[in-house]
Amino acid sequence: EEQLVASGGGVVQPGGSLRLSCAASGNTVSTYCMGWFYQAPGKEREGIALIDSTGGAGYYTASMRGRFTISRDNAKNTLYLDMNSLKPEDTAMYYCAAKRSSYCSYARSWFDLWGRGTQVTVSS
Repeated sequence: EEQLVASGGGVVQPGGSLRLSCAASGNTVSTYCMGWFYQAPGKEREGIALIDSTGGAGYYTASMRGRFTISRDNAKNTLYLDMNSLKPEDTAMYYCAAKRSSYCSYARSWFDLWGRGTQVTVSS
């Protein structure tokens, strides 16, 4: 069974940094498109970034591109999200997602494999 497990969340002060990880099991995801999404309380799930099998990355917003960096280690079957200059409005549950595809789509509904999420809280 394919599975994604996100980790690395926690409580951090404004301006701080975190690295989220998403470990895949049950299959090799080196040929998958993978992405990170976030969902704040009472809001819809929104995209942060995605990355194709060759490491080509795309970001949903300019503000995300400037503070967050998506990367992957295919040898470890793991996806990462480095988050810097965190703000209180970044407080949310963060999810990783994947789809077996040689290309990526920005459509949230396009991804068919989701992890459970890891909570990030930015607070002083």
